[in-house]
Amino acid sequence: MKDSMSDILFGDQLFLISGPCAIEDSETPMLIARKVKDLCDKYGIHYIFKGSYRKANRSALNSFTGIGDKEALAILGEIRDELCIPVTTDIHTEQEAAKAAEYVDILQIPAFLCRQTSLLLAAAETGKIVNIKKGQFMSAESMKFAVEKVNSKHDNVLLTERGTSFGYQDLVVDYRSIPIMQAYAKAVVMDCTHSLQQPNQSSGVTGGNPEMISTIARAAVAVGVDGLFIETHPDPANAKSDGANMLHLEKLDDLLSQISKIRNAIA
Repeated sequence: MKDSMSDILFGDQLFLISGPCAIEDSETPMLIARKVKDLCDKYGIHYIFKGSYRKANRSALNSFTGIGDKEALAILGEIRDELCIPVTTDIHTEQEAAKAAEYVDILQIPAFLCRQTSLLLAAAETGKIVNIKKGQFMSAESMKFAVEKVNSKHDNVLLTERGTSFGYQDLVVDYRSIPIMQAYAKAVVMDCTHSLQQPNQSSGVTGGNPEMISTIARAAVAVGVDGLFIETHPDPANAKSDGANMLHLEKLDDLLSQISKIRNAIA
């Protein structure tokens, strides 16, 4: 890997966590990773590939959950080794932490699980960087306690803002969360796609508002966020997970151009 994880996450350069919601087959993740890496190189943005090897939190019983743990983790490892980029995936139980840590550089804690002490400690005990997504039900200030749990093992913690529930089928982003959480963690990330989810739909499939992704991203960069989280796919309408709120891969170039200009203006 060309740059150290400290350079990527804790330096002055903006970083992007991006990829498909789930590892849904053997070809699409690598296609996405190559395209996003090229764009990040073009705009001077550090790139971290993201893909969930297993989707444990799904609305409906018949929703896609994965292609198999062994197969999906192997794809993450292949992307990491072939493209020489860091990768991340989410974990849901203590037992998953050590298994996933063999293939990734950052362990992501899902928002619904951000208070789970045993999960946070298991992730920290691997020695990997831990990215804790702020629960939709949590204030920014309360996330310091989640950080303290990981800090009992090491201090390489990221916090990710992903909106707050103020209704049954929508989320609201409070940009004050970014500077507040920067006081607790070494870096703060804005999740520009999940913050636009429209959960708890009667169809059993989560909706989204992807046309607002650029608005969320540009505002976060203007506020001074350290990194962005943007799920992307070459065919969101047919993605097997969270297609309703992913950015079309072809739109990422223009968005990164915009945020690079904003970042340079406030630097």
